[in-house]
Amino acid sequence: MSEMTLPAPERTVERAVARAASAAAETAPRFYLTHEHHPENGTLFGFWLYLMSDCLVFACLFAVYAVLGRSYAGGPTGAELFDLPLVAANTSLLLLSSITYGFAMLEMQRDRLRTTLFWLAVTGLLGAGFIGIELHEFANLIHEGAGPQRSAFLSSFFTLVGTHGLHVTFGIVWLVTLMVQSAKHGLIPENRRRLMCLSMFWHFLDVVWIGVFTFVYLMGVLP
Repeated sequence: MSEMTLPAPERTVERAVARAASAAAETAPRFYLTHEHHPENGTLFGFWLYLMSDCLVFACLFAVYAVLGRSYAGGPTGAELFDLPLVAANTSLLLLSSITYGFAMLEMQRDRLRTTLFWLAVTGLLGAGFIGIELHEFANLIHEGAGPQRSAFLSSFFTLVGTHGLHVTFGIVWLVTLMVQSAKHGLIPENRRRLMCLSMFWHFLDVVWIGVFTFVYLMGVLP
């Protein structure tokens, strides 16, 4: 039924409803965001918080080693066990992997997918070499009867160095995952952000290892 055929009372009610709806629309809240709000660099900030918590973990392990590092319980000392040339070569691998990861980040900034994947692969291989040498060192120590149960010194040593090795292993798994994602989807903003987070994680592990090499190995061979 059109408005021309409505009785006067009904037309009045209909006009009142229309005016009320128009007034409600004018007073309703207006939203100007056209996309979901997400803080800029929120992911990187959150990852920095994670790295700070990981710093606390390693600080505790360094403190434990500082207390127990001379508790040999009549067993072998660091000077008798550590193979400094081998550890120095292993350190070179990890530090070199940090440089190659930096090359990968530079290539990512230039939007070159192939060379980015190449340098990521080199980084992963260097990290795998580091883990291989570390496992070789652990196997030799255990074969010589210098396992983690032998003394408090060896317990703290295996815990500190092993925890760092686990972090590197997780970093390699993460790196391979990002290589697959980047090869499939390209250097999209999400992959760039993830590669940046892994970059911070990888360089953080390098810094921690410099502390391990200096505090555990170099100082460990001192009488």
